[in-house]
Amino acid sequence: MAEYNLSNATTTNFSGTVPDFIMDSKALDTDNSSGETTHYFENAVTDLGYYANDPIVFAAANGLATWAFGKGWTSENPKTIVEFEHFTGRGNDTFGSIMWNHEVIKLIVGDAFMEIIRDEKRRIILNLVPISPERVRIISENGRIKRYEVWNGKTWKKIKNRDMYHSSNKRIGDQIHGTSQLDAIRTTIDARQEAENDERLIKHRDKALGIVYYKTNNAGKIAFANDQIEQAVKNGEMVGLPEDTATIQPYPSKSSEDRSNWISSRESFTYSTLGVPRSMITSDGISEVGGINGHLVFEVTYGKEVSDEEANIWNQLARRIRFNRPQSLAPKTQDNQTANTGTTSIQPAEVGPSLNR
Repeated sequence: MAEYNLSNATTTNFSGTVPDFIMDSKALDTDNSSGETTHYFENAVTDLGYYANDPIVFAAANGLATWAFGKGWTSENPKTIVEFEHFTGRGNDTFGSIMWNHEVIKLIVGDAFMEIIRDEKRRIILNLVPISPERVRIISENGRIKRYEVWNGKTWKKIKNRDMYHSSNKRIGDQIHGTSQLDAIRTTIDARQEAENDERLIKHRDKALGIVYYKTNNAGKIAFANDQIEQAVKNGEMVGLPEDTATIQPYPSKSSEDRSNWISSRESFTYSTLGVPRSMITSDGISEVGGINGHLVFEVTYGKEVSDEEANIWNQLARRIRFNRPQSLAPKTQDNQTANTGTTSIQPAEVGPSLNR
């Protein structure tokens, strides 16, 4: 009979095997104790790579920019309208497309720049010319921006503050530059891409994934079986082997559903961190209530982007304009609540923040 003596029990020791997670620290900008400090955007090319190659980042950034600046703009000053309608950016742009471009770059890189082109008397703004951030460096002194410098292929061209339109994303503390929306989710994006690549490889080789049990030690028969299996997989055909040669069984693997759920969760987290509810990009798997709630949350996000840029235009260009907002769903939600409850009391939609001026 087995003897149960708890005094002989032992435990494993995983200390050091699975280290505790430690969040990386983040130091904000600090100017040199004396003289000028140069700020580069060395991660701009990498950030733009995420935008160009990751469909979720691409869709979310484009979606937010479109919601914020895709409904057009207006101004109470006829001169401003005529002035802005003549902007061509780098050739065939409009003021609307220029601002859409500006917003995408600001979100992805953290900062966006445009050179302000004025007439000789500096009274009329002739154009806004977008400049890619990797060609820009900011020169600061005593915690304030002193000037900008742009690489033109040969040298650094100096640009005065008044001649550069500069927008920063989520600038905090005493930072001179903004923060890329990608900074908080790079590992999430990488993990999702890895999972998608794994799933793609598995799907691509699905018919080839298996275990071959050889019933012989004869090298010739094994080589024959391998060649027949390879040809069958390559041609998408059945394979027939002599009974005494080998048997093929499916390769044991985790369910594809497990990987799909992991990928979907990473997608949703990417959307939310970029400030765009998934329901604003796709209706796949989204209920009507979830879509409406996502829209109401999103109104605050894109509304702030619009308000911030209107303020920037006034501060940096001395022009008053207003970007048109998409229609709010808050009144519809209010009507639905009243219809469903029969109440006429004050509802949250009546006391919530309004984005329309």
